[in-house]
Parts: sequence; structure tokens; C-alpha cells
Amino acid sequence: MKTQNKLKIFNDPIYGFITIPNSLIFDLIEHKYFQRLRRITQMGLSYLVYPGAHHTRFHHAIGCMHLMKKAVDVLRFKGVNISSDEENALYVAILLHDIGHGPFSHAMEHSIVNGVSHEQISLLFMEQLNKEFNSSLTLAINIFKGEYPRKFLCQLISGQLDMDRADYLKRDSFYTGVAEGNVNSERLITMLNVVDEKLVVEEKGIYSVEKFLLARRLMYWQVYLHKTSLVAEQLLIRVLKRAKELVKANQKLHASSALMYFLNNDITLKDFSEDTLDVFARLDDCDIVAAMKEWQYHDDFVLSNLCSMIVNRDLLKIKIKKKPIKEHKLDKEVDKLMQAYQITKQEAAYFVFAGDIANQAYRTEDQNINMLYKNGKTGDIVRASDHFNLKSLSKPVTKYYICYPKPKL
Repeated sequence: MKTQNKLKIFNDPIYGFITIPNSLIFDLIEHKYFQRLRRITQMGLSYLVYPGAHHTRFHHAIGCMHLMKKAVDVLRFKGVNISSDEENALYVAILLHDIGHGPFSHAMEHSIVNGVSHEQISLLFMEQLNKEFNSSLTLAINIFKGEYPRKFLCQLISGQLDMDRADYLKRDSFYTGVAEGNVNSERLITMLNVVDEKLVVEEKGIYSVEKFLLARRLMYWQVYLHKTSLVAEQLLIRVLKRAKELVKANQKLHASSALMYFLNNDITLKDFSEDTLDVFARLDDCDIVAAMKEWQYHDDFVLSNLCSMIVNRDLLKIKIKKKPIKEHKLDKEVDKLMQAYQITKQEAAYFVFAGDIANQAYRTEDQNINMLYKNGKTGDIVRASDHFNLKSLSKPVTKYYICYPKPKL
């Protein structure tokens, strides 16, 4: 039997050559659950605004693993004891941290399934893979869940300066062409250290952290919460909602068997059996795009128009405001639409709606970013920084939006 070379190398446009550290990581990457991430867009529908943003969750996961290898090397060089089992668990946990994302990443979270986050589905995938790989993922799962006693290991997976953020800011900046998000991930990682089993940043890295937080703030307003991406994602959520309504009313819809399974069934976390997980693993962006291309010709006014708007990028008008949208403004647009197309108020509500968006670059109520001073003391970066804007970055900023049709639907 032919043996397979598992010491593969990826050529990444961000970091150059990335090596796979061991055969377990290679086998996880080869698994069908992980390969599905090649068909899940990292930034949802942001390519409607930034045409280059077609990179996938697969790219991102491999990049995160590469940065984790750098972090392990840096911390070991500084005398932090990380065992080979802990090292391997870090690689597995960061590689699989986003494996539970559904089609179009965050855009459809809670839409395909009812109230189940991608982190919860990631955990289900990891537990299933743990069965297949003879319990070799047990430590990785503990770290992923934040239950491992050495907290800095958990912080590298999910924290204010985790490898997830270190990669996606730099990667999304590269593929969108938005230079404001281009953080120096490797410089940040070089400044990491551990004190009392918690992650800290050495004092000389303070400006790198400030740049990182500012970049995160700017990327959210300029890219992740861009008003065109926002309205497109809201339309996509409403496409699935309407499709489910029609299926419950026994109307015929053409879609892949995997998508039809979730349209026909209201799946919650307790319903996620092994079989359901396998069906979910067959879902990707292709299922949704193919369905919308078909549904734009459906007899239902709501479904056909919603799908046509996304497929042809002829979206609703959206306005961003500093204050909540008044009810009478919504009612006015709803009435206008009802009269123009002789539709019900419930149907008009699919095209006229309001909401809010919030941006907080640094959450002081979560894990703090602590600086390590030359005298050995530690302190929160907000107190350590002389940057006039850093305190404001820790305060949430909320904006409000209203979406309604252009003069001609």
C-alpha cells in the first residue's frame, strides 16, 4: 500500500510557506468536515462591496495554525513551559475553532439552525472527530472550551489577542484592500509573554497593541459593518426565514437535500444528533447560491424579490443614524409598499425593517490586555497607554439603521 507524504507545505499569500506540524494535523485537514471550509466564504457577502473578499474559512484556519506555531516558539524561547501535548492541542484547537460555521459564515448563523452558535457546532464537530481519532482531541477540546487550568493556552485560542483575531484582521485587510486593518501580527506575537499562567504583552509592544485595537475598530466600521454588507446579510437571513415559512405552508421549493432538511426541520442544539451533524457538514455557500438562483423565479412575491436582490446586487436602500429609528418612519415605508404592490403588512415587513449595530474594539469586561513592565509588574493597557483614543476604544458605539426599497422594487 502506498504511503502518503504528510509533511505538506501551503503557499499562503500572507505568510509565505506554511508547514503542517504533524500527521494528526494533516489528517484533520484532509477530513471532509475540514475540507468543507474551502466552500465557506470567510467574509459572507462582503464581496458585494469588496470584490477581492472571496477568501475562505479554510485559508483563515491554516493561517491561524501558522501563527499559533509562532506563538509557541516565542513563549518557549522566553522560558514558558509548554509540553508537546499542550502544543499539539493548541494546533488542533485553533485549526478547528471555526469548523462549525455554516454557509456565508456569520451571515446565516442562527438562520439555518435555531439559536445555535457556530462555536457550539464547532464543539460538536470536534467531539465527533475525537471519536474518529481515538480521543486524541480531548485536550484540545478542554482548551477550546476554556476549561484548561493554564489560562494563557485558552487565551491564545479565544481572547483579546488570540491567534484568530491576529489572522483575520491581517487576512481580511489583504483581500479587501483596506489598508487600515493591516496589523503586524508577528510583531505582536513576538511581544507576548506569560505571568501567573496568564497572557501579557511586554511593555515595548504597547504601540503594536494600540495599532491592533485601532485596526480592529476601523475594520468593523469600514468592512464588517459596512452598510451594503449589512443590508445584504439581512436580506439573506430573510430569504431563509421566508423559505421556511413557504415549506411549512406546503409550497414546493427546489433546493439541495441538505438545505431542504434544515428548511423542513426546526433544529435546536438538543436535536443535533450525529446524523444531523453529517447533514450540516454537507451544507456550504454553493447550496444557498444555487437555491437563490432558482427561487428568484418563484411565484412568491417576497421570496423571488429577496433572492433577485442578492443575486443581482440590487439591494434595499439603507440609512445609518445616530439615534433609534422612529416607528412612524417604518410605518410610512411599509404603507407605501403595501399600496404599491397590494401585499400584506407581514410581507412588506420583509423589505422594510430597522436594527442597530455596535462596535467595541476592546472589551474591558472580558479578558483584559495586560502589559508587563520592566519592573515585573503588570497593568491594563488602558492605564498604561498614552494614546488619547484608547479609552474610547473600550466604550461600545451603537448606530441604528433603516432599510427600505428603492423607488422601484
